[in-house]
Amino acid sequence: VQLQACGGGLVQAGGSLRLSCAASGLTIRSYHMGWFRQAPGKEREFAAARSWGGGTTYYADSVKGRFIISRDNAKNTVYLQMNGLKPEDTAVYYCAAARFTKEISTLQGNYDYWGQGTLVTVSS
Repeated sequence: VQLQACGGGLVQAGGSLRLSCAASGLTIRSYHMGWFRQAPGKEREFAAARSWGGGTTYYADSVKGRFIISRDNAKNTVYLQMNGLKPEDTAVYYCAAARFTKEISTLQGNYDYWGQGTLVTVSS
């Protein structure tokens, strides 16, 4: 199983980026998909999640209203559209997958597979 995250980079405050996470070795339609992030010197934290059926989404308060998680089951890919970026959004972003038999969760321990991360740097 691989979750390949990409789309990170350097952007100015107020700008936008779209992260992608392409899955291989699993079919994301059977998984809740989430994005987590780890800022320099901090613990990894939850950012966003979308249920396996697509009908339920969760967002961290810090990104609510600015980030949108979406999924394209046909492409086996999940996305994170990030708008209105702030310097405090600077982090390595990780995608993760949790089997649909579990409840969708914001907790890292609930996720079964993890991608390698993509770095987002927001300059002020």
